[in-house]
Amino acid sequence: MNSMNKIIEDIKSKYNVLNIEQPTKQQVSFDFESRDIHAILAYLKSIGWNQLTFLTCVDFIDDKEFQLVFILMNWETGITIQVRTRLDREKPLFKTIVPIFPGAKFYERDVHEFFGVEFEGNEDSKKGLFLELWDDIPPMRKDFDPQKYSDKKYAKRDYNVDFKKEGEER
Repeated sequence: MNSMNKIIEDIKSKYNVLNIEQPTKQQVSFDFESRDIHAILAYLKSIGWNQLTFLTCVDFIDDKEFQLVFILMNWETGITIQVRTRLDREKPLFKTIVPIFPGAKFYERDVHEFFGVEFEGNEDSKKGLFLELWDDIPPMRKDFDPQKYSDKKYAKRDYNVDFKKEGEER
C-alpha cells in the first residue's frame, strides 16, 4: 500500500467521508459535513499537513449552497489534500479556523468579501480587504450582475472603436 492509500484509509477510518477524489498521485480531495471540518483540519495538521495553502469558495447557485475548499500541503511528502464542505447559501455561516491555521485570517476575509460567508470568531473577516466602499452583493456570487452594477455605478460612455485591418495603413 502506497502512502496516498494509507492516508485515504486513515482518514476514512477516523471520519465520515462523504466523497473522495484523487485527480493525481499527489493530490486527494475529501468532502465532509461542515461539523467535521475543524477536527479533520486539526488532525491533518498534527500529522504533517501544516500549511494551509489556500482557502476559497465555490458558488453552487442551483444547489443553493457554497462550497468551502481548504487546500493543505505536506512538504515532506509533497502530497496536497483538499478538504471541502458545503454551506447553506442563504445563511453562509462557518466557525473560523484561525485557531488551527492563523494564516486563515486573510483567506477568511477574502471569502467573506467576495462571497459573503460569515466566519464566526474572526471579527477581522468583516473588514474590507480589497473592495473599498463596496455597496452591492459580493461580486463573486453567481447572482451578481456586473453589467447592472456598472450601469448603476458609473456614467454611460460611448466608445468609438476604430479597428485597423491587418496590412492596412492609416
